Amino acid sequence: MSLNKEHHRWLTELAISSIQHGLKTGKPLIIDLNEYPAELAEQRATFVTLHRQHQLRGCIGTLDAVRPLAVDIAENAFSAAFRDPRFPPLEAHELSDLDIHLSLLTPAEPMSFTSEQDLLQQLQAGMDGLILTDGFRRGTFLPSVWESLPEPEQFLRHLKQKAGLAPDYWSDTLKVYRYRTEMIA
Repeated sequence: MSLNKEHHRWLTELAISSIQHGLKTGKPLIIDLNEYPAELAEQRATFVTLHRQHQLRGCIGTLDAVRPLAVDIAENAFSAAFRDPRFPPLEAHELSDLDIHLSLLTPAEPMSFTSEQDLLQQLQAGMDGLILTDGFRRGTFLPSVWESLPEPEQFLRHLKQKAGLAPDYWSDTLKVYRYRTEMIA
Protein backbone atom coordinates (compact mmCIF):
# COMPACT_ATOMS: atom_id res chain seq x y z
CA MET A 1 0.00 0.00 0.00
CA SER A 2 1.49 3.31 -1.07
CA LEU A 3 0.58 6.50 0.72
CA ASN A 4 0.14 9.97 -0.75
CA LYS A 5 2.07 13.15 0.12
CA GLU A 6 -0.54 14.23 2.64
CA HIS A 7 -0.15 10.91 4.50
CA HIS A 8 3.63 11.38 4.43
CA ARG A 9 3.23 14.85 5.95
CA TRP A 10 0.95 13.49 8.70
CA LEU A 11 3.47 10.75 9.57
CA THR A 12 6.46 13.10 9.61
CA GLU A 13 4.63 15.56 11.85
CA LEU A 14 3.54 12.68 14.08
CA ALA A 15 7.16 11.51 14.49
CA ILE A 16 8.30 15.03 15.39
CA SER A 17 5.39 15.49 17.82
CA SER A 18 6.17 12.20 19.55
CA ILE A 19 9.81 13.23 20.05
CA GLN A 20 8.77 16.68 21.31
CA HIS A 21 6.25 15.06 23.65
CA GLY A 22 9.01 12.73 24.86
CA LEU A 23 11.29 15.66 25.64
CA LYS A 24 8.53 17.21 27.79
CA THR A 25 7.07 14.12 29.46
CA GLY A 26 9.53 11.24 29.01
CA LYS A 27 6.76 9.24 27.30
CA PRO A 28 5.71 8.62 23.68
CA LEU A 29 2.74 10.49 22.27
CA ILE A 30 -0.60 8.74 22.77
CA ILE A 31 -2.40 8.39 19.45
CA ASP A 32 -6.14 8.74 18.92
CA LEU A 33 -6.62 6.95 15.60
CA ASN A 34 -9.93 8.80 15.08
CA GLU A 35 -7.88 11.94 14.39
CA TYR A 36 -6.05 10.37 11.44
CA PRO A 37 -7.02 9.11 7.97
CA ALA A 38 -8.04 5.44 7.82
CA GLU A 39 -4.85 4.55 5.88
CA LEU A 40 -2.79 5.47 8.96
CA ALA A 41 -4.78 3.05 11.12
CA GLU A 42 -3.79 0.00 9.04
CA GLN A 43 -1.23 -2.29 10.63
CA ARG A 44 2.26 -1.68 9.22
CA ALA A 45 5.83 -2.37 10.31
CA THR A 46 8.05 0.71 10.37
CA PHE A 47 11.48 2.01 11.26
CA VAL A 48 12.33 5.54 12.34
CA THR A 49 15.91 6.64 11.68
CA LEU A 50 17.34 9.84 13.13
CA HIS A 51 20.41 11.64 11.79
CA ARG A 52 22.09 14.68 13.30
CA GLN A 53 24.78 16.47 11.34
CA HIS A 54 24.80 13.57 8.84
CA GLN A 55 25.55 11.05 11.61
CA LEU A 56 23.25 8.29 12.82
CA ARG A 57 21.56 9.43 16.05
CA GLY A 58 19.06 6.60 16.54
CA CYS A 59 17.19 3.91 14.65
CA ILE A 60 14.40 1.76 16.06
CA GLY A 61 11.67 -0.19 14.35
CA THR A 62 9.52 -3.26 14.04
CA LEU A 63 9.81 -6.00 11.45
CA ASP A 64 6.28 -7.28 11.85
CA ALA A 65 3.04 -5.33 11.44
CA VAL A 66 1.68 -5.51 14.99
CA ARG A 67 0.30 -1.97 15.48
CA PRO A 68 -1.56 0.66 13.49
CA LEU A 69 0.82 2.68 11.30
CA ALA A 70 0.35 5.97 13.20
CA VAL A 71 0.96 4.26 16.55
CA ASP A 72 4.04 2.42 15.23
CA ILE A 73 5.56 5.68 13.95
CA ALA A 74 4.90 7.51 17.24
CA GLU A 75 6.35 4.67 19.33
CA ASN A 76 9.38 4.13 17.07
CA ALA A 77 10.15 7.86 16.83
CA PHE A 78 10.15 8.08 20.63
CA SER A 79 12.26 4.94 20.94
CA ALA A 80 14.77 6.08 18.29
CA ALA A 81 15.22 9.35 20.19
CA PHE A 82 15.30 8.01 23.74
CA ARG A 83 15.74 4.22 23.83
CA ASP A 84 18.34 3.29 21.19
CA PRO A 85 20.99 1.61 23.39
CA ARG A 86 23.80 2.84 21.12
CA PHE A 87 23.15 6.50 22.00
CA PRO A 88 22.31 8.66 25.02
CA PRO A 89 18.74 9.99 25.12
CA LEU A 90 18.12 12.91 22.78
CA GLU A 91 18.37 16.37 24.33
CA ALA A 92 16.20 19.38 23.46
CA HIS A 93 19.03 21.33 21.80
CA GLU A 94 19.51 18.49 19.26
CA LEU A 95 15.96 18.68 17.89
CA SER A 96 16.53 21.68 15.61
CA ASP A 97 19.09 19.92 13.41
CA LEU A 98 17.59 16.44 13.52
CA ASP A 99 16.75 14.71 10.23
CA ILE A 100 13.95 12.16 10.51
CA HIS A 101 13.57 9.32 8.01
CA LEU A 102 10.59 6.98 8.09
CA SER A 103 10.67 3.54 6.48
CA LEU A 104 7.37 1.73 5.92
CA LEU A 105 8.03 -1.97 5.38
CA THR A 106 6.28 -4.44 3.13
CA PRO A 107 5.67 -7.87 4.69
CA ALA A 108 8.90 -9.91 4.71
CA GLU A 109 8.98 -12.87 2.35
CA PRO A 110 11.26 -15.90 2.75
CA MET A 111 13.96 -16.32 0.13
CA SER A 112 14.89 -19.70 -1.33
CA PHE A 113 18.54 -20.33 -2.15
CA THR A 114 20.89 -23.28 -2.46
CA SER A 115 24.17 -21.57 -1.52
CA GLU A 116 25.63 -18.25 -0.47
CA GLN A 117 26.45 -17.51 -4.10
CA ASP A 118 22.86 -18.25 -5.11
CA LEU A 119 21.61 -15.89 -2.40
CA LEU A 120 24.04 -13.14 -3.47
CA GLN A 121 22.88 -13.40 -7.07
CA GLN A 122 19.25 -12.91 -6.02
CA LEU A 123 19.88 -9.74 -4.01
CA GLN A 124 18.69 -6.49 -5.56
CA ALA A 125 21.06 -3.79 -4.37
CA GLY A 126 19.36 -0.60 -3.24
CA MET A 127 15.93 -2.25 -3.12
CA ASP A 128 16.07 -5.21 -0.75
CA GLY A 129 15.88 -5.00 2.98
CA LEU A 130 16.97 -8.27 4.53
CA ILE A 131 16.31 -10.16 7.73
CA LEU A 132 18.87 -12.88 8.42
CA THR A 133 18.24 -15.51 11.09
CA ASP A 134 19.99 -18.61 12.33
CA GLY A 135 18.85 -20.10 15.61
CA PHE A 136 18.56 -17.25 18.10
CA ARG A 137 20.71 -14.93 15.99
CA ARG A 138 18.89 -12.28 13.97
CA GLY A 139 19.78 -9.07 12.19
CA THR A 140 18.24 -6.75 9.63
CA PHE A 141 19.42 -4.07 7.25
CA LEU A 142 17.01 -1.59 5.69
CA PRO A 143 17.41 -0.98 1.95
CA SER A 144 19.01 2.38 2.77
CA VAL A 145 22.08 0.51 4.11
CA TRP A 146 23.00 -0.27 0.48
CA GLU A 147 24.16 3.38 0.27
CA SER A 148 27.10 2.60 2.57
CA LEU A 149 27.50 -1.10 1.64
CA PRO A 150 26.79 -1.18 -2.12
CA GLU A 151 28.22 -4.62 -2.96
CA PRO A 152 26.05 -7.68 -2.18
CA GLU A 153 28.98 -9.57 -0.63
CA GLN A 154 29.79 -6.62 1.62
CA PHE A 155 26.12 -6.12 2.55
CA LEU A 156 25.68 -9.79 3.50
CA ARG A 157 28.97 -10.00 5.45
CA HIS A 158 28.06 -6.97 7.56
CA LEU A 159 24.53 -8.25 8.10
CA LYS A 160 25.93 -11.54 9.41
CA GLN A 161 28.10 -9.59 11.83
CA LYS A 162 25.12 -7.52 12.97
CA ALA A 163 23.34 -10.82 13.73
CA GLY A 164 26.32 -11.91 15.84
CA LEU A 165 27.73 -14.32 13.28
CA ALA A 166 31.17 -14.46 11.66
CA PRO A 167 31.36 -12.59 8.30
CA ASP A 168 32.17 -15.85 6.48
CA TYR A 169 29.55 -17.89 8.37
CA TRP A 170 27.38 -20.25 6.34
CA SER A 171 24.94 -22.93 7.41
CA ASP A 172 22.05 -24.89 5.92
CA THR A 173 19.91 -23.55 8.78
CA LEU A 174 20.41 -19.92 7.73
CA LYS A 175 17.16 -18.18 6.75
CA VAL A 176 16.84 -14.91 4.86
CA TYR A 177 13.71 -12.83 4.34
CA ARG A 178 13.35 -9.97 1.88
CA TYR A 179 11.25 -6.82 2.25
CA ARG A 180 10.98 -3.42 0.59
CA THR A 181 10.37 -0.01 2.08
CA GLU A 182 8.49 3.12 1.24
CA MET A 183 10.76 5.95 2.38
CA ILE A 184 9.59 9.24 3.87
CA ALA A 185 12.33 11.79 4.52
